[in-house]
Amino acid sequence: MSEIIKTDICVIGGGSGGLSVAAGASQMGAKVVLIEKAKMGGDCLNYGCVPSKALLGAAHAAQHVREAGTFGTDATLNAIDPQKVHDYVHGVINGIAPHDSVERFEGMGVQVIQGAARFIGPQTLSADGKTVQAKRFVIATGSRPFIPPIDGLDDVDYLTNETIFNLTETPKHLIILGGGPIGIEMAQAHRQLGADVTILIRSHMMPKDDPELVDFVRTRLQQDGIHIVEQTSVENITQLNDEIVVKTGDEIYTGSHLLVATGRQVNADSLDLEAANVAYDNHGIRIDERLRTSNKKIFAIGDVTGGLQFTHKAGYDAGIIIRNALFRLPAKADYNALPWVTYCEPELASVGLNEDAARKEHDEIRILRWPFSENDRARTEGKTHGLIKVITTKKGRILGASIVGPSAGELIQVWVLAIGQKLKIGAIASMITPYPTLGEVSKRAAGSFFTPSLFSEKTKKFVRFLLRFG
Repeated sequence: MSEIIKTDICVIGGGSGGLSVAAGASQMGAKVVLIEKAKMGGDCLNYGCVPSKALLGAAHAAQHVREAGTFGTDATLNAIDPQKVHDYVHGVINGIAPHDSVERFEGMGVQVIQGAARFIGPQTLSADGKTVQAKRFVIATGSRPFIPPIDGLDDVDYLTNETIFNLTETPKHLIILGGGPIGIEMAQAHRQLGADVTILIRSHMMPKDDPELVDFVRTRLQQDGIHIVEQTSVENITQLNDEIVVKTGDEIYTGSHLLVATGRQVNADSLDLEAANVAYDNHGIRIDERLRTSNKKIFAIGDVTGGLQFTHKAGYDAGIIIRNALFRLPAKADYNALPWVTYCEPELASVGLNEDAARKEHDEIRILRWPFSENDRARTEGKTHGLIKVITTKKGRILGASIVGPSAGELIQVWVLAIGQKLKIGAIASMITPYPTLGEVSKRAAGSFFTPSLFSEKTKKFVRFLLRFG
């Protein structure tokens, strides 16, 4: 007979969202069981955010050496050691791993079960030979790479984000299927580390971002020497010895390595959710605004719910679940101020509505722009390729902002705050920014909202009138 464990909260999945719930609930006095069948830290630590940004860090360092001559510095990039790059990436992972480890969570009082979970009832599941009964469950099982049904793909040695960081050699020619954030970041990283790179995209690159700002990224990638093919469909893939051959219509692309980055698939199919009366489909587990599933005792968080799949969203969701599950407060998720960033050079960051979405929701909008070429700090550092674009109502309510340029992921945060706190554009325009900083692009863009009225003929007449009195 299996061991029966009774607990307050049972979290399934040791990724970002699940760990946040487990840590918060345990430290607030709840009895918590955490179940993870693979690596603690989930996709973000082991295969996603952390290794990809570490690899990009190494790649950008190499590129900065190549570009050092712009500043009058005589520098030569003699060689790139792919083994050392691999070791650096995994060193970063290993440095963060203790924070997400079994030992740390057991030290908090969390009971960690390492095994696969499956529901055997509405409030009961089985894992590693144990039966867990909980007052509340949280499903945080994340997602995995989606592998498209392309003829011949199953017969070739392809890479995904779960395997590409294990390479200890630089690909001679990396072919990438997919033009989303993973594909774009990996394309630039490997190109700057010395690989030839071709990106094959079914529609357009970075389709969730503003096309005007995506153009800046596309131009930079092409300047780096990356071959981008958009609106193409892969017919079949074959492997001939050490070469992978990809056929698209009348074109044939031959590479040494193939990365499949065509989206994500939720990890919900092995949980026996039917036994728990939890509704789901291929897009994810269905949840309400309080992140409850069709079984109100079971919550779902992060990638497994579909939609926007970001680590910071999972962390935000954890707070919503803590308030609902522990404090019985009817907290609802609000993603109006949820930002997202693609970490290439230049970075592209967004929050709120883009221009197309804003036009669909509002009869009249204002579009504010300010180029990095007009920013003095950007000029001093030779990073003038970029633009900030802000969308407001005609009365100045901020609807969205997008930034493409250096440190865009940092610069977007003031707009996240503004949208989240429902500030009007005047709050950003009146902000005192230190000089010279990249952050001035936000103030300049906001200030341009008032330019038509501030420097209008009506204002000039009024000023001349006042000056008559001395």
